[in-house]
Amino acid sequence: MSNTQRVPLFRIAMARSGDKGEGSNVGVLARSQAAYEFLVRELTIERVRAHMSGINHGVVERYEAPNLRALNFILSDSLGGGGSASLKTDAQGKTHGLALLRMELDVPPAVLATTPES
Repeated sequence: MSNTQRVPLFRIAMARSGDKGEGSNVGVLARSQAAYEFLVRELTIERVRAHMSGINHGVVERYEAPNLRALNFILSDSLGGGGSASLKTDAQGKTHGLALLRMELDVPPAVLATTPES
């Protein structure tokens, strides 16, 4: 029996995203301090790169903002040239946050217990 529960990222975090030239940024904001500490360990560049591989074809960078309980990911090649140059449906990355929130993670019960659902 596992001591974690598999849940979508949106259970413990919110996200906001937008365009950065040919790339996009996705800010992930933890719903609690326990969730933030978990995400710092588990929401790695490699995991985000793998989850977003259908959208992003370049480098992924991660920046931590502990005072905001946030992680900011830069997806360097996710917009196919950017706003007016791209043929992509979402050429400004507005849906990339929602795409990342669908990632599933194995979360410890203590994190879930201390994190409000909304």
